[in-house]
Amino acid sequence: MSSHRPPIQGRKVRFALIGCGRIAQNHIEALSRHAERAELVAVCDIAPAALDAAVRKSGARGYASLTELLAAREALGLDCVVLTTPSGLHPRQAIEVAQAGLHVMTEKPMATRWQDGLAMVKACDDAGVRLFVVKQNRRNATLQLLKRAVREGRFGRLYNVAVNVFWTRPQSYYDSADWRGTWEFDGGAFMNQASHYIDLLDWIVGPVESVMAYTGTLARNIEVEDTGVAALKWRNGAMGTVNVSMLTYPKNLEGSITLLGEKGSVRIGGVAVNEIQHWEFDVPHAMDQELKDASYQTTSVYGFGHPLYYDNVISTLLGQAEAETDGREGLKSLELLIAMYLSARDGQRVNLPLSY
Repeated sequence: MSSHRPPIQGRKVRFALIGCGRIAQNHIEALSRHAERAELVAVCDIAPAALDAAVRKSGARGYASLTELLAAREALGLDCVVLTTPSGLHPRQAIEVAQAGLHVMTEKPMATRWQDGLAMVKACDDAGVRLFVVKQNRRNATLQLLKRAVREGRFGRLYNVAVNVFWTRPQSYYDSADWRGTWEFDGGAFMNQASHYIDLLDWIVGPVESVMAYTGTLARNIEVEDTGVAALKWRNGAMGTVNVSMLTYPKNLEGSITLLGEKGSVRIGGVAVNEIQHWEFDVPHAMDQELKDASYQTTSVYGFGHPLYYDNVISTLLGQAEAETDGREGLKSLELLIAMYLSARDGQRVNLPLSY
C-alpha cells in the first residue's frame, strides 16, 4: 500500500517520540545522527521524570500526553510519530496517530494480539499514512550477508534452521515497571525479547507452514513465559527450532541463527547475532571477502541497527526509497508469534496463515 500523503520536500522530516523509557534512548541517539535530514521536535511521556530527562537529552518540546501532543501537531509541523511505549498500547496509539493524519513508526512487537495488528494496518491504510515497524536487527551487517547468501541460492535447498536466544532477565527487570511481564502490555520471552529473532524465521528462510510450541514460566513471578521452545516446518521443506530462555545464568549468553543447506552451512552467533562463527559453502563468492568486516563487538542486545533503520524511514518519507519493514511486513512476525502462543496454549500444531 503506497502512502497517499505526498513526499516531504525541501525540509527535514519532523518526528515525535511517545514513551521515553529504555529503548527510547536508542531512537533519540539514532535521530541525532540524521540531523541533516530529520529532527526530533517533540517527546511525550506520562511520567514527569522520564519526560524531563528526554527533553534535556534531546532538546525537543515535552508533552504529558499523546492527546496534548496531537493537538499541537500543526504548530509542530509533525510528520511521523514514533511509538516506544509498552507493546500493548501500540494499537490504540497507532490508530489515534493515523486518524490525526500522521505517519506511524512503532517499536516491536507492533501489537500483542493478532486482530490489533490487522486493525493498525487498516487504520493507516484508511488514513493514507505509512506504518513502519522497527526491525533494526535486519540491518546488522552479519544478517545482511546471510540474507544475500540465501537470496543468491548459495545454500541450495535449505534443510535445517536453529535459532537460540539464551539471555538473562532478572526479577528486578520485570518489577521495574507494572506493564512488564503482563499479557496485555508486554508479552513474554518469545514476543518481547526474542521478537527480532522470530522475525528472521520468515525474512531469512521464507514462509512458515506450521509450528508447534511449549512455553513455561519456570522461575520469574510474571504472567507470561520466561522460557519457550518451538518446532517449525517451512513451506520450502526446511525444518527447525526456536529455543528461548530469559533464565540464563549468570548473564546474556547467546543470540544465534544456524542454517544448514545442501551446499552450505552458516552459524551467526555472539550475544546478539553479531559474530559470523561459521561460514562454509561449496563455491566461493565475492561476498566472502566481507566476512571479517561484518562481525562486530556489542554490549547491547539491541545492536547498532536503529540509525540504519531510520535511514530507510527518512528516505521513504522523502520519496527516495521504499519502506523495508512496513505494517504488512510487521504482521508476518506477529502472525508467527501468535501461532506459537496458540500452539503452546492448545497443545496442537498450528498451520499458517492464520485466518484473516
